Amino acid sequence: MSTRGCSDVQAMSDRSARRPSGRPLVAQWFDSGFPFSHHSFNSLGVASDGRVYYVLSTAAIDVAGQLFRYDPATHEIEHLGDLNEAAGEKGLRAIPQGKCHVPLYECDGQLYFATHVGYYALQGLRQVIGTPPPGYQPYPGGHFLRYHLRTGRLEDIAKVDPGQGILAMAVDCSRRRLYGLTWPDGFFVSYDLERRWLKNLGPVSLRGEAGSGTDYRTLCRALVLDPDEGCVYLTTAEGDILRYRCEADRLERVAGDNLRKDYFGHWDPTTPGHMGYNWRQAVWHPVEKVIYAVHGNSGYLFRFDPREERVEVLERIASRPSRRSGMYDKFYYGYLGFTLGPDLRTLYYLTGGCIYHGGRPLTARDPTTIEAQGEENVHLVTWDIPTETYHDHGPIFFEDGSRPAYVNSIAIGTDGAVYALAEIAHGGRKWTDLIRIPDPFEPPSLRGTNRASAHSGDATHPSAAS
Repeated sequence: MSTRGCSDVQAMSDRSARRPSGRPLVAQWFDSGFPFSHHSFNSLGVASDGRVYYVLSTAAIDVAGQLFRYDPATHEIEHLGDLNEAAGEKGLRAIPQGKCHVPLYECDGQLYFATHVGYYALQGLRQVIGTPPPGYQPYPGGHFLRYHLRTGRLEDIAKVDPGQGILAMAVDCSRRRLYGLTWPDGFFVSYDLERRWLKNLGPVSLRGEAGSGTDYRTLCRALVLDPDEGCVYLTTAEGDILRYRCEADRLERVAGDNLRKDYFGHWDPTTPGHMGYNWRQAVWHPVEKVIYAVHGNSGYLFRFDPREERVEVLERIASRPSRRSGMYDKFYYGYLGFTLGPDLRTLYYLTGGCIYHGGRPLTARDPTTIEAQGEENVHLVTWDIPTETYHDHGPIFFEDGSRPAYVNSIAIGTDGAVYALAEIAHGGRKWTDLIRIPDPFEPPSLRGTNRASAHSGDATHPSAAS
């Protein structure tokens, strides 16, 4: 489940690795009926009712992000709410709550998530909130929201400072706390659900992405909760690991180890356009009591033991064609589609796969943009924790031979299917929506999808030779 940290701890299954099906992965795309949808990050989860909840983001000045629900049993999609309306800002004529940038977390029959700004402008490689046009107010600030699974009520909980979106989030169910990291200034905030008290503990990394020159720092995109100790972990572009101690209500630097590893590359934290030494995405393992994370730029998987304060680099889990090429992937920030499966032994990673033309990988990079650097395939990679087994399940295509793009989200369904939000090109238009990738471990005889148009190689088209 993408509702990380809130489910009962289960025992890990036996140590024999599950066998991949070996069949090409043909994804199914959905049209939720939201024409303004734009690149989405995280913003989905599979709840205890087995249904997929997701937010489609928008970059428009007068349209907010929208909450939807997909039911795998009936294949029905239902619109659940407008983020501006939920935040109490309908008709405000301000930069809207255009985005959700965090996974959806379940706690006591409720889904918790947060809003972020989607109306951007670029200043070189720095991304800034767009200047509101005449008649519009500046961005009022992100909100923590809650959706009640039983009643269907979507409600506002709290709002952070004006001009700040909520970039990353964690939920402590037992202590009834919400945590957030804001953008662009990088304030660490906590909210006590019982006392209804929001506290700002200040910036975590100089001026964050609001800075320039020597005080600029790319911000961490993943907060990880240790539910036993009540600690929250995050990183900085310099490679420090930070820990928030709930009982002391303070942030501190972990002294024992850091992420300044040669394998991760060499990064100038004052330069925008990359994640520096930050982990890109990270998850808590409730049995091992450790954090598994991926460094986005290099694609290296590592494990951090918070009690030993030790980082162990495990393997480069970039796609097989990217590993062979020796190059970074096309999206310089790396990919957010990384999670722990419900079996508590399989790590899933949706990552880029470089495309070969004439036997050579496409390696051209535009240094003036932070967008994805050209066309690439999306690959599903899994890592079996007990046996330390890497497997690239190959590129993902749709039935018509087109490919998903801009994938920075993931959730594992109760049926083993992999869900994500992706850019879809169909019928002469492009939009972002939900996609479903079949269980990569399901026996081929149980799959009913026609795979005639799919291919397991890494060519420019699924019908071409690899």
